[in-house]
Parts: sequence; structure tokens; C-alpha cells
Amino acid sequence: MAFEGLSDKLQDIFKKLRSKGKVTEQDVKIAMREVRLALLEADVNFKVVKDFVNRVRERAVGQEVLQSLTPGQQIIKIVHDEMTELMGGAESKLHFSSRTPVVVVAVGLQGAGKTTSVAKLATTLIKQGRRPLLVACDIYRPAAIKQLQVLGEQIGAPVFSMGESNPVDISKASVEYARGNNRDIIILDTAGRLHINEELMGELKDIKSAVQPEEILLVVDAMTGQDAVNVAEAFNSDLGLTGIVLTKLDGDTRGGAALSVKAVTGCPIKFVGTGEKLDALETFFPDRMASRILGMGDILSLVEKAQASIDQEKAKEMERKIRQQEFTLEDFLEQMQQLRSMGPIEDLLGMIPGMGKQFKKMKGDFDEKEIYKIEAIIKSMTPGERNDTSIINGSRKKRIARGSGTKVQEVNRLLKQFEDSKKLMKQFTDLGGKKGKKGMPPFKFPF
Repeated sequence: MAFEGLSDKLQDIFKKLRSKGKVTEQDVKIAMREVRLALLEADVNFKVVKDFVNRVRERAVGQEVLQSLTPGQQIIKIVHDEMTELMGGAESKLHFSSRTPVVVVAVGLQGAGKTTSVAKLATTLIKQGRRPLLVACDIYRPAAIKQLQVLGEQIGAPVFSMGESNPVDISKASVEYARGNNRDIIILDTAGRLHINEELMGELKDIKSAVQPEEILLVVDAMTGQDAVNVAEAFNSDLGLTGIVLTKLDGDTRGGAALSVKAVTGCPIKFVGTGEKLDALETFFPDRMASRILGMGDILSLVEKAQASIDQEKAKEMERKIRQQEFTLEDFLEQMQQLRSMGPIEDLLGMIPGMGKQFKKMKGDFDEKEIYKIEAIIKSMTPGERNDTSIINGSRKKRIARGSGTKVQEVNRLLKQFEDSKKLMKQFTDLGGKKGKKGMPPFKFPF
């Protein structure tokens, strides 16, 4: 999970502060020393750490903080504000001028996930009602053009290519093609290198001069830490970047790049990659990310994910079924698949205030792979069995177990826990909004 190590350490530091009725200047000094170490261990740029800690300390030792009724909370708010400012202050949106087509150039080194990020960005723009054209300007990497064409087909976006022609000529021709084919935005997938060199930068400068892009987005791998920041600094000085796309943020437990890149380069993070799927690209919100790091959750992002993934009409129908005791394993399977489409459960729980820590405590008893096992069991049932579990006898259970690669005991456990869940739902609907009854059995997910 992103920022896991840093988040744990910072939450532990501020837990000590919150437990104190009165906070002294010495307490703040000790806490800031621990914060500094936590940030350095998270691979945050040392100059950024120094400036950040100094700003927080300066604000935290003020009279109105130390003498307030909740000094610990006040200091956490200061850290949240400063961390938000460190990462850019506010969301940085793509700039769309009145000129059509809008030109976006994606640049970066090989291996950062540039081509995939181009497809992810196009997916996001399609959802916003845009008509993107993907342009294959990487003529050097084997199969780069084919990869972009395959991704374009998957998301329903056309790909413009001219084989191994000069990338500058390709970029110019793509603008004319977009104008003639009703495409309002073009995204150029440019060539990368294993390292920065004059040849790479020269080609990118020529492309920039030829098409005058509104956006030059650098795609960097968050897991490379300070190397990502150094790469961003080099590209920015030569090209004048307008934004950064951080890939593989879901696998970066430290977070040094995300916390350093804006302060070092002055260039805002616009998007973050949070998974391998083509819809796993999120707009970067500095304030929401700061809240996640400090264990405050991110309810807004969770709601947005739910709205994007869950069909409202189906949700209403599901509510009706629960109220009228018509909820079946078929419905449960559908709900589980919708939940999975929102992302890893660990990440979703991390967006709920206080749940990140709780999840870690119970993690030893929880294996997300169990969800796939339950899905396999339900899919091994006939439609009749899913809709009426009472017909599932011993021989049917054996067949279901064989079909799902599980044991009969696991099928029995799923059926029992599903029936327990239905009883619980009935108790809730019977309450009719009244206060709960004593002795109500605890709810258990069947995994």
C-alpha cells in the first residue's frame, strides 16, 4: 500500500502527542526529530525534509498552539497543511486551450510505464467525453507501436502511426489527421531511453517546437524514489514540464518521490498510477494524499470510486431484495465483483479514517485470495443453486467443490455464513429504524 511505512511511523509519533494533555516546546522538538527521520527513511529529499520540519516547528511552537486545549491535534493539522502544500497545495488539472486539437506529449525513460500511462490517460479523457487520438512516436523500442495499437483497441481510441518515420514528422502529421478526423486531443507516446542523453532531449525539443503542446507530462516510476526526482529535474530543465504522472504508486511503501518532486522541480503531480488495469489512473489531490498518510482517511476518493464503479439502479434493486428477503448468492457474487472493481480491499479500507491500522491488526486472519476462492465456489453452482441454496445436498456440494478446486468443508462454510448473513439482514429490516436488540450475532463476511 502507498506510503505504508511512512504512514505507520507518523501516526505513531502523533499518537504520543495526542496522549499528552499539555505539549511543551521540548515535546515538539522531539516529535519533529522523529518526523525528520521518518521522512528521510521514506527517501524524501533531504533539503525538502529540512525545510518542511523547520516550517512545522516554527508554526507548532506558537503560543496559540501550545496553550490550546488540544495541542496535539493542532500540530497534526499544521503537519497536514504543510504536507499538502509540499505536494502542490491543490489539484493540478490538465490545461485545455480553445485550440483544437489539444496536444499532450508524454515523455520519460524506458521502463517507467509511459505507453501504458498514455492509454490510461486516454481512458480517463474518454470518460470525460473527450475524443483522444494516440500517436506512436516511439520508433526505437521493439514492438512499441504494436503495444500502443493493442492498448488503443482495448480502450476504443484510434492510434496514429507512420511506421519508422521521423518522430517529428509523425507528430506534425498527427495534428492534421486529428483535425480531419474529429479528434479533440492527441497524446504523443514519445521514445524513451535507459538514461537521459543529448539525443533523447534533442528529439523531444524538436517535437515540442513542431507541435507546441499544451501539456508535457513526464511519466516516472514512484518506486525509484530520489532517482525519479532527479529524472524530473533533468527533464524539466530541458523541456519545461507542465506536469508529472507517478506510476506504480500502489507499490511504493515509502513515498519519497511523491513528497519531493513538486518541491524540487516546481512541477505538479497531475496523475498517479495505482494498478495495472487501464482505469487505474487517479487525479492527484495533495490534501487527500496528506490525509491518507496521516491516517485521516480519504472519504471523498472512496465515494468517487463507488460512484464510478457501482450502478445506482442495481444498488436500489439490491436494497429492495435485502428488504424483501430475496437476496441470493447470485446477488452476493455481483456485489463482490463490484467491490473488487473499486480496487484492492486494503486500499479501500485505508480511505476510511482509522481503518488502515485496524486492517493491519486483522491482516493475519484475512487473505484477499479467499475472495477469489468464494467467487470460484459460487460460479461452480448452477443458477438454480445460487438462487435457492436449500436444494444443495451432499452430492451437489461434492460437485461444486470439484468444480471450484476447493473442499466440501469450504462449501459448507460459505453456505452457513451466507445463511447467517441473511438472518442478520432480516433482523436489521425487522428493526425498522429502531435501536438494536441485545444478543444480535456479529456480522461475518463469508471469507
